[in-house]
Amino acid sequence: MAPSTPLLAVRGSEGLYMVNGPPHFTESTVLQRESGKNCKVYTFSKDGTLFAWGNGEKVNIINVTNKGLLHSFDLPKAVCLEFSPKNTVLATWQPYTDIIANKLHLQKINDFVLSPGPHPYKVAVYVPGSKGAPSFVRLYQYPNFGGPHAALANKSFFKADKVTMLWNKKATAVLVIASTDVDKTGASYYGEQTLHYIATNGESAVVQLPKNGPIYDVVWNSSSSEFCAVYGFMPAKATIFNLKCDPVFDFGTGPRNAAYYSPHGHILVLAGFGNLRGQMEVWDVKNYKLISKPVASDSTYFAWCADGEHILTATCAPRLRVNNGYKIWHYTGSVLHKYDVPSNAEIWQISWQPFLDGIFPAKTITYQAVPSEVPNEEPKVATAYRPPALRNKPITNSKLHEDEPPQNMKPQSGSDKPLSKTALKNQRKHEAKKAAKQEARSDKSPDTAPAPVTQHTPRNTAPQPTSGDPEIDKKIKNLKKKLKAIEQLKEQAATGKQLEKNQLEKIQKEKTLLQELEDLELSI
Repeated sequence: MAPSTPLLAVRGSEGLYMVNGPPHFTESTVLQRESGKNCKVYTFSKDGTLFAWGNGEKVNIINVTNKGLLHSFDLPKAVCLEFSPKNTVLATWQPYTDIIANKLHLQKINDFVLSPGPHPYKVAVYVPGSKGAPSFVRLYQYPNFGGPHAALANKSFFKADKVTMLWNKKATAVLVIASTDVDKTGASYYGEQTLHYIATNGESAVVQLPKNGPIYDVVWNSSSSEFCAVYGFMPAKATIFNLKCDPVFDFGTGPRNAAYYSPHGHILVLAGFGNLRGQMEVWDVKNYKLISKPVASDSTYFAWCADGEHILTATCAPRLRVNNGYKIWHYTGSVLHKYDVPSNAEIWQISWQPFLDGIFPAKTITYQAVPSEVPNEEPKVATAYRPPALRNKPITNSKLHEDEPPQNMKPQSGSDKPLSKTALKNQRKHEAKKAAKQEARSDKSPDTAPAPVTQHTPRNTAPQPTSGDPEIDKKIKNLKKKLKAIEQLKEQAATGKQLEKNQLEKIQKEKTLLQELEDLELSI
């Protein structure tokens, strides 16, 4: 039976203590408050029934259910704690010692990540490239580490000074964010990033991101069947992809740099924290419908409650040393509880009590904000500075970047919505040019041969014809760029290079792209 009140653990200058979650928000009696600044670490067990903490003298373990102290160990230097999946072992970390059960012998391993979940355990390892050789990530299943064919999958790539490897919950695939410290093209100060997909069945692909720029965040849905990427120069795009790395839904652009799926995977929060203002978009990802748009300014921490209904945002030190505190939200945008620490105090760590899957069943999504007694204190959006000479004049739209709406909110082609002034002007210009060409053709006599041209621009330096419509010119340019990339892939295939699945799919689209290009050029 699901508990009615999930707990919050809070660690800060006011000590270590627990708070009852919604709807009470009172201090819990499960843990007697540990005062002072000696508490360095705490952790819950995976099912939330056990809680351990170190106070600089001992490591203590209590049973959360019956509030009893189970064990106390003299480990004053412990700085990391972790329970085993079955709650039978508590691992502590201090000056490192090991007992080696098995070894993976691979030269120059730079990073590795163990898979989540039960046996069989898997591990992803990263080896950086050197002397012109590519970097690669390989997947292994424990304990099968030896032999040339021991790897479950292998993905090699260039442009990788470091990687971030993300297993899905079922341990069937890994997403790899490959990053370079410097972008040699000069397009980005933050280096260059690419996203790769590797599955334990051997499949791999490059995830094609349609907007250039940094990759801020990539998260798996708990179903392990899809993932969301937040990427591109601001305003950033957010897109959900399936396991074929095909886009499923495009959320358009906005001020965002993080994504968080709910524990049940049916709600997605897109957020802009850090140097952004804390805007959040809460989406129903079953119906791709926007639920709410709350704002959590100055937040340094975000976490879903295990019940899939409540959200925790907090401002913690040392990231921010002023205005520390936390808020409990309902996903519909209502603030249910708020706590601000005194001006001379800080919060260092805060987290929800975890629970095993299935303890809290998924509930039907509601779009109506739940009632709350806490007033909504959304900050006023600051207006842009206007010099004195312009303050009495009409405000014009001077955005550097136009926000792109989600794909289900974009105007449909052939709709009756009026065109903008610029689009209408381009349309008229295009129609006038087309009519002039037709008139010129009709004026020509059919029995008079055209006069020979003695002076002309060489064919290979002739300027490309333009349609007068910037959108059509842009489409033609993009099509030619894609066709050129396909030619390069065909040349690579001819030299014997093995192409990836998504590269072969590109080549298969060549005929369609050629036909589309021909149709556009005929319309000029």
